[in-house]
Amino acid sequence: MKINLANIKKAQKLLNISECVAIPTETVYGLAGNAYSDIACKNIYKLKKRPKNNPLIVHYFNFLRLKRDCDFNNDFLKLYKKFCPGPITFVLKKRKKSKIKSSVAAGLNTVAIRFPSHRVVRAILKRVNFPLAMPSANLSMSISPVNALDVADEFKKNIKLIINGGKSKIGIESTVIDLTANPKILRPG
Repeated sequence: MKINLANIKKAQKLLNISECVAIPTETVYGLAGNAYSDIACKNIYKLKKRPKNNPLIVHYFNFLRLKRDCDFNNDFLKLYKKFCPGPITFVLKKRKKSKIKSSVAAGLNTVAIRFPSHRVVRAILKRVNFPLAMPSANLSMSISPVNALDVADEFKKNIKLIINGGKSKIGIESTVIDLTANPKILRPG
């Protein structure tokens, strides 16, 4: 599927003004917002009807951009080189000077981060100057969406842009691994 550059630019413009957009990843569709914006992050929780004590996953283009927000170790670097970009999420210690809003991490000193491989989300991440807080694009406790129509059915007109990137290849959420101490899988994907 060819990337529609006009949609990428529209997503970038909306994200820059703290709006939320729905975009595809290789796992499921996500509800994306600027992870450095309190307005965007609070809007994600509101749209999803998500409990505020449930942290969001933050998506990055690459680990060079991650350096300003999280500390990482050799375990992370080994896994990153082998599996990224792809359907794996890492729980890392958040840096004190990180711009990631505390609402994203639900007040914790850790943050869940991911490097998605879908071409559409990577094109957007490459264009914005911030990572994207992005849980699945569904109401909390609903089935995660694997296509743009699922997202449209769930949110009706409550979000300004849903980018159709075809059906998600994997169809389930990413594997989550805690790397703050000894590596531990928190959620198999």
